[in-house]
Amino acid sequence: MVNRNKDMKETCMCWGFECGNGWFTILDQLMGNIQHHIDWKNRTEEVVPQVTLDQVKEKFGTLRFYYTGGDDYIRGMVTMAEAMSSVTCETCGKPGTRTGGGWIKTVCKEHGDVDFDTPEEEYLEKDKE
Repeated sequence: MVNRNKDMKETCMCWGFECGNGWFTILDQLMGNIQHHIDWKNRTEEVVPQVTLDQVKEKFGTLRFYYTGGDDYIRGMVTMAEAMSSVTCETCGKPGTRTGGGWIKTVCKEHGDVDFDTPEEEYLEKDKE
């Protein structure tokens, strides 16, 4: 995460992780496994370029993990993590499903009552009534 303090013209990581806390465990395990793989490979046989994050966000209800460096094994880990996010509630981390029409989110039954197609301003107005 060396890019987190760079200017927004250089990296999207200046905004941090743009997804809900429910995917924390997926990201934590992914990044730990990536670093373990790099360290192990670099000690044993070949040099694997260090992974540098470019952007981490939610898009179409799933995790997007954009990075530079790594190898094919790491690409597989990232693909798996992104797939796991499609069945994990972005809010709490429980099993979830992708829902919504225009704005797609992955949520559990508890957090699935939110209409993501309605603009946030309309929700705020309804709460005032």
